[in-house]
Amino acid sequence: MVRFNALWRDQKGGTTMTTILDGKRTSNALMADLQTEVSALKKQGVTPGLAVVLVGNDPASAIYVRNKQRRADQLGIHSVMRTLPSTAMQAEVLAVVAELNADESIDGILVQLPLPKQVDPDAVVAAINPAKDVDGFHANNVGRLWENNPGVVASTPFGIMALLKHYGIEVAGKRAVIIGRSNIVGRPMAALLLNVDATVTITHSKTRDLFAVTREADILVVAIGRAKFVTADAVKPGAVVIDVGMDRDAAGKLVGDVDFDSVSKVASAITPVPGGVGPMTIAALMIQTVELAKRHHHG
Repeated sequence: MVRFNALWRDQKGGTTMTTILDGKRTSNALMADLQTEVSALKKQGVTPGLAVVLVGNDPASAIYVRNKQRRADQLGIHSVMRTLPSTAMQAEVLAVVAELNADESIDGILVQLPLPKQVDPDAVVAAINPAKDVDGFHANNVGRLWENNPGVVASTPFGIMALLKHYGIEVAGKRAVIIGRSNIVGRPMAALLLNVDATVTITHSKTRDLFAVTREADILVVAIGRAKFVTADAVKPGAVVIDVGMDRDAAGKLVGDVDFDSVSKVASAITPVPGGVGPMTIAALMIQTVELAKRHHHG
């Protein structure tokens, strides 16, 4: 396929292969190691348990949850799915969370976002036992991350860091720019990069002259939710570009927040969509579920 043969031209006019940061292949390699770890835990009488709570019938959420359950089943992780209708009230969701907090067979709890408008996501996240907060959204875990003493962290940023490490991409001393300031990606991504000595800038909808900032990035993480928002003229030649987006273009094709065709000609490394960050997010979730199980049962 074309995206796996993209080229970029350096400033001297030479041609170099762009590295495609293959999240699917990387996640499969990580999961092979994790499966060995899960098997070893089972021999000790410990089966990691993951519970996913899905409220409503959002199609994208349903796909994510299905993929997570499939991966958990492949690894031998005990997977529980709790579904509630879109009309569920906050008290009903909190009751399910309380039940899972008390369930000794469950090590990690994930409440799939977004939630219906009548349910306050902050209240739901706050109700999860921090020791079972596999998504890393609880205030206790967020605070630990910013103190550079992380426990569990948000899965997408965790997966991105694992992908960079797998490909031997140096982060220390690099200028990292993030487009997007969400609690799910932008903010925890900034903390993780800062904790390994990158110089980090978070940009957002109020940033002035946004692309002047992105053109300074050695590492550019894009999580804005707008199809093909970042084009080649917004990227520094030789930059590493991480596309967190999952959008549909005018033709209904699945694309990212980055215009892959143009940016892959200037970037030194880039994630494809699909097959880049998405598989790494699920891998991160599984890795952290196993870590929580080890802490829960072994202290």
